[in-house]
Amino acid sequence: MALIAVAADKGAPGVTTTAVALAAVWPRRALLAEADPAGGDLVYRSVGQNGSSLDPNTGMLSLAATARRGIAAEQLWDHAQPMSGGLDVIVGLGNSDQSAGLTRLWPTLGRAFAALAESPHGGADVIADCGRVGVDSGTVELFSHAALVLLVARALPEQIARVRDRASSLSARLHGTQRGAAALGTPLIGVLLVTEPSGAAKVAAQVNDMLTASQSGARVLGVVADDLAGAEQLAGRRRGRAEKSMLVRSIRKVASDLHQNFGTSLLAEPAAAGAPQAPYGGGAPQAPYGGGTPAQGTGAVPQQGHPAQPGRPGHPAQQPHGQQPPAPGQPGQPAAPGQHPAYGAPGTNPGANPGPGTAQGPGPRHGAAR
Repeated sequence: MALIAVAADKGAPGVTTTAVALAAVWPRRALLAEADPAGGDLVYRSVGQNGSSLDPNTGMLSLAATARRGIAAEQLWDHAQPMSGGLDVIVGLGNSDQSAGLTRLWPTLGRAFAALAESPHGGADVIADCGRVGVDSGTVELFSHAALVLLVARALPEQIARVRDRASSLSARLHGTQRGAAALGTPLIGVLLVTEPSGAAKVAAQVNDMLTASQSGARVLGVVADDLAGAEQLAGRRRGRAEKSMLVRSIRKVASDLHQNFGTSLLAEPAAAGAPQAPYGGGAPQAPYGGGTPAQGTGAVPQQGHPAQPGRPGHPAQQPHGQQPPAPGQPGQPAAPGQHPAYGAPGTNPGANPGPGTAQGPGPRHGAAR
């Protein structure tokens, strides 16, 4: 597998919610990285193992200090913390002022994130929450090391127009301006469309046709349900079975489709630039919330977090890295006693508490923090 970058152009379409949920249900072991230069939110909204606070000083901040001297992929685990349920996270910066220390380090981090998949010691795919991206965003330098860039957008005219334009500019930067170059190399650029469940397939097909006609270099690769109640359940702010929510069902479908379509080829070993690929497998996504086998996840429903204590020394001990979850397409496993089954199979961290990989607070409609 490889690095998957999740980002948006403008507004609050649900990047953080999408990245957290995608990491939790991903068919392989995943490491979530809050790589938003504007700062991270999970340290304030999530809980670590045993209900402890996450350490804001162990994450992108400590990683930046280490990466100045170079960093091996295995060293990423030294800067990760297990959240309740076993999902490992590299928490984000405290604020945008700290991003100056990462200005020249994004390519170094991108190489380390991409290489972690092939590490013989604790290998995992990295799902990076890159927040909002622009022409001058430092995180764009991560994208050249990614296997897949997912742009999250709502099905609103202004957001669709912006994601089309952003996809075009990213394609030109990453693939060159030659016609058809976007289909010849990595990273692939995909759009995750946040929309109401009713008529989602039709909306996705229309947006996909528009992206194709505009030669933006992107395609709709999945649909995420615009489900406020599900987002609040996911964050532990509302009672209910989150595994029944349209939000979780849609994310599981996205994860399953991405892994089935790209997992054994492009994501397994990112191709060199210019290598011919069959990037999209034809057509817009079908039955966005319906059929398909749920992906085997590594987490469960998030619990409500509480603010971390800045400057708190130390951080939770790393848990040993467990066995790989069942192969994609295999029927989901029943939840262990005491574990919420929202994300499918139990986590892969031996000794990890049953429960969520994270907590994510809701933002406008979809529950995004930004």
